[in-house]
Amino acid sequence: MTPEAWLTLAITAAIFLALLRDLAPPDVLFVCAATVLAVAGIITPAEAFHGFANSAVLAVAALFVVAAGLRETGVLEHLGHRVLGGARTNGDARPPNESGALKRLAALVIPLSAFLNNTPIVAMFMPVTVDWCRRHRISPSKLLIPLSYLAILGGTCTLIGTSTNLVVNGLMTQSAGSPGPGDSPAAEAGAAFRRDLRGMSLFELAPVGVPYALVGLAYLLFVGRKLLPERKDLLEQLGDERREYLVEMLVEPECRLAGLPVQEAGLGGPAGLSLIEIEREGRSIIPSRPGETIQAGDRIVFSGVLSRIVELKRISGLIPVIDPSYEVTPEKQANRLLVEAVLSPSSPLVGKTVEDADFRSAYGAAVVGVHRNGVRGTGQIRHFELRPGDTVLLQARSSFLRAHRNDPDFYLVSDVEEWRPLRPDRAWIALLLFIALIALMTTGSVDVGIASLAAGVLMILCGCISTAEARKAIDFQVIVTIAASFAVGVALQKTGAAAVIAGIVVDLTRGLGPLAVLAALYLVASMVTELITNNAAAVLLFPLCLETARACAASPRPFLMALVFAASASFVTPIGYQTNMMVYGPGGYRFIDFVRVGLPLKVILWLVAVALIPLCWPF
Repeated sequence: MTPEAWLTLAITAAIFLALLRDLAPPDVLFVCAATVLAVAGIITPAEAFHGFANSAVLAVAALFVVAAGLRETGVLEHLGHRVLGGARTNGDARPPNESGALKRLAALVIPLSAFLNNTPIVAMFMPVTVDWCRRHRISPSKLLIPLSYLAILGGTCTLIGTSTNLVVNGLMTQSAGSPGPGDSPAAEAGAAFRRDLRGMSLFELAPVGVPYALVGLAYLLFVGRKLLPERKDLLEQLGDERREYLVEMLVEPECRLAGLPVQEAGLGGPAGLSLIEIEREGRSIIPSRPGETIQAGDRIVFSGVLSRIVELKRISGLIPVIDPSYEVTPEKQANRLLVEAVLSPSSPLVGKTVEDADFRSAYGAAVVGVHRNGVRGTGQIRHFELRPGDTVLLQARSSFLRAHRNDPDFYLVSDVEEWRPLRPDRAWIALLLFIALIALMTTGSVDVGIASLAAGVLMILCGCISTAEARKAIDFQVIVTIAASFAVGVALQKTGAAAVIAGIVVDLTRGLGPLAVLAALYLVASMVTELITNNAAAVLLFPLCLETARACAASPRPFLMALVFAASASFVTPIGYQTNMMVYGPGGYRFIDFVRVGLPLKVILWLVAVALIPLCWPF
């Protein structure tokens, strides 16, 4: 090998080790690598940063915004509650179990993950799943690893299911227009090798991806869920040990809870939220008898921890009753925030009931709930007499924090960061834009990057998501990592380093034929993706796949498709895939839990992929 090839391999190995030991963020590592390769003259400056202009990278960024628009308008949350709301598999007479919830999650998460980035899908369904587990006293550890795995499996079904698919597709189209080190001029003039590097269609992965996902689901349902831990101690952490607020809400006619039994609406569970009473037409109803139904116009009194109150506030048509001028429209709520304020002894509110305190006139804020240490609230909030040290939960304008941060009426004023108002009036627009995006990608009439970018821009222009929230939705670390990592792939191919490694792989498996080479490549890629990010694994191994195909005198397409599936097959460790890291803490998992559940799944899917890929993309 040339000195340039050795240097490229050394840089690649350094990236790998740094990612493995978490010495620096992946975006920093790949930008540094691209810079070093350019300074050393191995690649040109244009090649170093060509990834930032790749349409696949733009598509990934735009799809973050599209998914956020569906989340901010409440579309994903509504779907989640509709699916898990009645997850009962053993009949009404017996308690629900995780098997029924897993089936319902799969019915929604797999199809959604096929068209949306996995990260926002898991981010949206994780609180819905934990909420269901709280209410039914099932440990979240029985469902959160499957939630992550279902999102990964769904992402392998279409081109846009995960950023990894788009990255490999971008590398394929880029390589189709540039000669490789092993191509002769005659071969370049119309060789099948070049034609086989054409971009993927939206559903090209589906013939393998759908069976792949279904086999994974069957494993989770019949084997994997039995291997999952049951962290009983986690249920205690989700209990009532945190501060509780007394809250009184009015059920408006359009509220999705109207007409539902108390238990089905999720208001009667013991974990984090208790329904104290329902006031209906001037009479008080204690919902002790089974099947009590919520009706429009009911005033419902709850006692619940802050996280559960935040969830209630996100339900459209369920509003606090203490303030008759409470802002109920999305336009008015857009600039509001939730604030916790502790009353001081000098506050003029002390000794008054919440109703008499008139927070609207005094502070321009609406009372949502009241908390008193050591006392579990009972009765209607408007009759609650305030005392020093009571904490009031307020919905206020963004200027409230600045105006009252040092107000002597309060000991402490802080905002509730996890709350943000939804935009339900824009839900139909977000849904239509998403359907139009899928239609454009299905027909192939518009480039994937342009179609995604148009959908993301329209989400902002149509008010489905604000410009600020759109910026926050884009994971710029992922975008920079993908864009900068292209440079390393170019260097591996340009210097011939990838060809040398490919030759070793081929030599070890040559006697067994191209199928054995494909199996070996999948195995290598699936192991690498457990240790570094899936996108990094795809980019680093892409040149290896090309050179392996050349060494075998075979089409590159089956090898690249094996890379697509293997790079997403991160089931054995929590560090290889972002969704695994997202559920690691909330599920109370240990590292060994992923090994126990994920290793058999990885082996099964390896066999499935190796059997099906050559049938769809012949050598």
